[in-house]
Amino acid sequence: MSGETDQTQSQFAILKSPSFLPLFVTQAISAFNDNAVRNGIAILITYDLAVRFNFDAALFVQAGLALFMLPYFLFSAIAGQLADKYDKAKVARWVKLFDLAAMVFGGLSLYLENPYMHLTVLFLAGTTAAFFGPIKYGVLPQYLKREELIAGNALIELGTFVTILLGTLFGGFLVLHGVGRDILAISIIVLAVIAYGCAFLMPSAPGDLSIKFDWNIPRATLKLLSYAREREDVFWSVIGASWFWFLGAAIMAQLPVFTRDVLLANDAVANAFIGLFTVGIGAGSLLTNALLKGEVSPRYVPIASIMMTVFLLDLYFAAGAAHAVMAGQTDAGVTTFFSHGQGWRVGIDLFFVAFFGGLYAVPLNAIMQHRSNPSRRSRVIAANNVMNAIFMIASALAGAVLLKFMSAQAFFLLLGLANAVASIFVARLLTQELAASIARFLFRLFYRVEVKGLENYKAAGRKAVIVANHTSFLDGPLLSAFLPERASFAINTHVAESWWAKPSFILFKMIAIDPSNPMALRVLVDELKKGRKVVIFPEGRLTVTGALMKVYEGPGAIAQMAKARVLPVRIDGALYTPFSRMRGKLRLRWFPKITITFLPPVKFDAPDGLKGAQLRQHQADRLYDVMTDMVFRTSAIDRTLFQSLLDARHTHGGGHKVVEDIARNPTSLDKLVMGSFILGRRMAEMTPGQANVAVLLPNSIGCLLTLFGLHAFGRVPAMLNFSTGAVNMAAACKAAQATTIVTSRRFIEAGGMEADLALLAEGRKVIFLEELREGLVLKDKLYGLFARVFSKTALRMGGASKDPNAPAIILFTSGSEGLPKGVVLSHRNLQANRYQAAARIAFTASDVVFNALPMFHAFGLTGGALLPVLAGVRTFLYPSPLHYKVVPELCYETNATVLFGTDTFLMGYARSAHPYDFFNVRLVVAGAERVKPETREAWMEKFGLRILEGYGATECAPVVAVNTPMHFRTGTVGRLLDQIQYKLEPVPGIEEGGRLYVKGPNIMLGYLRAENPGVIEAPGDGWYDTGDIVKIDGDGFVTILGRAKRFAKIAGEMVSLGLVEQRLAEAFPEAQHAVVAVPDLKKGEQLVLFTTDAAIDAKAVQEKLKQANATSLMVPRNVINVTELPLLGSGKTDYQTLNRMAHEQVKP
Repeated sequence: MSGETDQTQSQFAILKSPSFLPLFVTQAISAFNDNAVRNGIAILITYDLAVRFNFDAALFVQAGLALFMLPYFLFSAIAGQLADKYDKAKVARWVKLFDLAAMVFGGLSLYLENPYMHLTVLFLAGTTAAFFGPIKYGVLPQYLKREELIAGNALIELGTFVTILLGTLFGGFLVLHGVGRDILAISIIVLAVIAYGCAFLMPSAPGDLSIKFDWNIPRATLKLLSYAREREDVFWSVIGASWFWFLGAAIMAQLPVFTRDVLLANDAVANAFIGLFTVGIGAGSLLTNALLKGEVSPRYVPIASIMMTVFLLDLYFAAGAAHAVMAGQTDAGVTTFFSHGQGWRVGIDLFFVAFFGGLYAVPLNAIMQHRSNPSRRSRVIAANNVMNAIFMIASALAGAVLLKFMSAQAFFLLLGLANAVASIFVARLLTQELAASIARFLFRLFYRVEVKGLENYKAAGRKAVIVANHTSFLDGPLLSAFLPERASFAINTHVAESWWAKPSFILFKMIAIDPSNPMALRVLVDELKKGRKVVIFPEGRLTVTGALMKVYEGPGAIAQMAKARVLPVRIDGALYTPFSRMRGKLRLRWFPKITITFLPPVKFDAPDGLKGAQLRQHQADRLYDVMTDMVFRTSAIDRTLFQSLLDARHTHGGGHKVVEDIARNPTSLDKLVMGSFILGRRMAEMTPGQANVAVLLPNSIGCLLTLFGLHAFGRVPAMLNFSTGAVNMAAACKAAQATTIVTSRRFIEAGGMEADLALLAEGRKVIFLEELREGLVLKDKLYGLFARVFSKTALRMGGASKDPNAPAIILFTSGSEGLPKGVVLSHRNLQANRYQAAARIAFTASDVVFNALPMFHAFGLTGGALLPVLAGVRTFLYPSPLHYKVVPELCYETNATVLFGTDTFLMGYARSAHPYDFFNVRLVVAGAERVKPETREAWMEKFGLRILEGYGATECAPVVAVNTPMHFRTGTVGRLLDQIQYKLEPVPGIEEGGRLYVKGPNIMLGYLRAENPGVIEAPGDGWYDTGDIVKIDGDGFVTILGRAKRFAKIAGEMVSLGLVEQRLAEAFPEAQHAVVAVPDLKKGEQLVLFTTDAAIDAKAVQEKLKQANATSLMVPRNVINVTELPLLGSGKTDYQTLNRMAHEQVKP
């Protein structure tokens, strides 16, 4: 799982931590001293003092155990409050000072041989342990990173059990020897001094001073237990850990009797078993971190519990077999006992009971620390101590009672059976973890699931609303399996009643929500306020388009009310499984690769003053932006275009028909790939050493093959704008240093461009596609077959660029402001823009895109060709947008659902088309020029279609903003696309809006100029000056006020030429108009109107604009009648030509 432990070294490395090491040493010494004193006193009383002073040894030993456990009941509530309220390091110093005093008293009691002082020492030692427990576990999350918690707990567990063993042996060995008793007394005092010193090395771990103390111990203790119950997973971790102590205490207490009476061995064997048990717990604890790789999860707890049962049950049978083998012997030593296989079997069983015990206990401790409320963490640990004490006392009582009725062997069998019940109970209580473990294994096996961005999950904090796209019925199980911790899933009450949904309530934490009930959201808010995470699918249903659908505002409202963050999650790949609702729309397969990506968490804050419907709309828009941003940021923009073509073939199948042109021969992805390699290889042979190759072709499959073919062999296509004339095309070739032109003889002849090509061909090589096709031989076809099968190898052999930031396409500006400039767009620029657009406008596999916009234009290239083809969407390429009668007919014939165009072209189609020609069209996207109101009205009235107007620039690859079906506002060009930054620079004389600068992954590499050929001039600091004056409203909609160069300064006032044209279009809707400005000796500049209506003169213009309340400065003084307005190849008005005409005909 990516991101979990990439930075985690060996778990022992944290021993070098200046925060963890002092804690570890302090805890280890405490455990050693406690057990040295406890065992030493127990043996001293049993074998010496009870004999000399004639009292009941068993009674005193049991009293000592009770006194050691009593402080856990008396002081845990106080200890937990202290550790939560004050700096834990400071509290630890006071506790260790008390511990030092207790050990001095203990040393004195050993010297004076007073049994009552011994009992007091045990009470004091228990008190120290009760106060230090909440500190040592509560401070771990403050000292360690989340991914280090498992390792930290494992080391604490290992250190504790090893020192328990050593302390037990040390105290028991020394206490019965005269001088040994003094050594024991001095040792525990010296070690207590060292522990006190180490406490001073513990770094500060601040608490919450606002906590109010409750000195009522019974009430405070009950409150502790209620804190542990705040989270179900934390509470059951406490119960599970307490059962571990029940089991461990029972086994350790009965091992001596079990060894003597059942195994017929001596105390050396018993000590060997204790050692094995201790080492087993340590080994299991250490393995936990390796298995979980730093993840705080109980996924292995049920398995460990089951394995403990298996080895406990086998211990019963192994003990019986060993008893039979050892029959007739007593007090067998280590060598004798382990000389037969049954002895080893007993040892192995004990070792693995302990081993799986360590694997069982460590995650539960880590869960308590990580998932409990940080402000109450130490009190939850204190509650755990209370429960541990209860279970350990219950264990002692159970042993004392049951051993009167059964042998130690039978008692161990009973423990195994009890643990079997506990295993079932644990498995039931941790059903989700068990199910998640199994599901994780299966998902990784079959779907090769990859999880990314887990650092963002951690950054979301304890409470977060997890929002995910809903692509298939696998989405819920996938998230439940791969979320690092248990979360609650919101489910529609209607869905919850379905038969197939009911089992999920057993396996997962499901919360049924009635979407029609506004108060239902409160349940989720309460869940979040408890410090839990909630998973919601904001679309409310499975996608049937393959893209985001409507997004409800609920998750945003919940996050805002609970002051929680929203954590976006992208599920990618599940869409292509049979568990989606894309059957018949996409090529489905059983086991595609699935990727789950966590994005950075987002904080939801609403502007002040928003209420009711406005607030809900803001939350819905904000959440929609988060979701589309998630889709874009997880898209594969860092790939070359040819790699994406291969990806499309893999996703949709090589036989998928993806593109068609006027030849009416649909081409599959396989043929597109194969044809690109064949054509590219031939072009590469004819362009040795050339980086850029000019392309002079209309919209056709041949143009697409040429583009990808050049990419396959490391060339960059320079797309010539044939509507600008030979001079501008020659300048474009010079700027790009393109010495070879790829074109079509048929295209040149049909367009009457022989003279242009002759001028353009001076000093340059011309390659005709027809000649390449005619020259293909068997070798070329065989290569094509090879490249089709081994495409990645062919790409590598061909020298294709692997760098997504390398140039991919060179487009050229129209030359309306001088010689055309080359706009160099990288693979990443184009990929980013197609994914930005796709995140906002849903294209589906069932769509048919009709593109008549030329590919030398960025809108036609990215929107009309790359976006649909690389998404596997059927695309029809038509060579000219000017065929106003043919285009609607072909849209009708091809069942087109998506149409791209400019205002000029769309109005032409509206005038010429039959009302039923666009019967199947669902999206009409316009760009390149402002859409006039009359064009919108014509399309709505005649075809019932809304035009989605967008805005962009070639330099932006090209789309910057666009209206969408879900976010539409007439008169605007929509909202900015994801990951596009903007700034508005004030423009003198213009009060509203500003000059728009944009920055983002779609912004060009830079310009190429004819005067400085081959040198890319990058935009400063990545910011591109659009040259447009815009305003952006509070909802993010962009309104174009005009070009900075399309403003005239008349009598000191700034006048928008675009606004004048808009008023004229409203006044004279039947004609086309364009306004330019020329010098005026008196007022600085004057307006000149070009119109296609011969009846319009200056007087009519003045009257109409006066009626429209236009200012006098907006009235053109000069009117020039023309048959038609000159257009650029993109469909935009050719203002350069109009300016030249105005200067020729109008005097200053």
